Amino acid sequence: MKSIKSDISYGEMERDVLAEKIANRLLTLIKEKHLRPGDRLPPERELSAMMKVSRPSLREALRALQLMNIIENRQGSGNYITSLEPEHLVEHLDIVFALDDSTYHDLFQARRILEAGIAEIAASTITEEELKEMEESIKRASAAIDDPEAFREADIELHTLILKASRNRILPVFMRSINKISVLSRRRTGEDPAVRRQAVKDHRAIVRALQLRNPRIAKQAMMKHLDHVERKMKETSKHEKAGNH
Repeated sequence: MKSIKSDISYGEMERDVLAEKIANRLLTLIKEKHLRPGDRLPPERELSAMMKVSRPSLREALRALQLMNIIENRQGSGNYITSLEPEHLVEHLDIVFALDDSTYHDLFQARRILEAGIAEIAASTITEEELKEMEESIKRASAAIDDPEAFREADIELHTLILKASRNRILPVFMRSINKISVLSRRRTGEDPAVRRQAVKDHRAIVRALQLRNPRIAKQAMMKHLDHVERKMKETSKHEKAGNH
């Protein structure tokens, strides 16, 4: 086990600092290799004193970095830097999404506009072969109910197949940005087996609508799916905040 990294300057900050600044400071230490993969951070009480920040603000920053797989919390041992390479660290916008729950409303609003429209278009352009691919994707998701990471891959795969079936060459440009950010929301909600089970039901409803070649029903099915996910996101955020207090 590597020793606690208390021999470097974490940087002092004003007491009313935003968690975003704390997260950015820790990211900088990782990028500059003051903190390396496997390093253990000082305990929360000690680290908050070193950075001159409140423990709730520090906790929010650490939670955000955990969501992005930059820091992992080992029960009874503390917080450690993961093996993530510096060049793979997420951009500033991802930190904002990980910290500011209200920003997720904007994400789901964008997803409704784009993905519901994509499903609507795909209902008129989808092929039998693509429908078979989607059925196989749902089977993989159903088999991965107890494996959050594998389920996430199957989840993204289905949405990608629907996008491909729309035959639109411009929409993928927008969806690349949306998908990059939505990984964080999927990671938060996807830890709950009930959410994964509901997602499989929703995906089946979407594919049924596509099989009917009914644009209106396909759009509604996608909207309903995203409503379910956002509702769970709000519940997760509420529980996390209650736990922090």
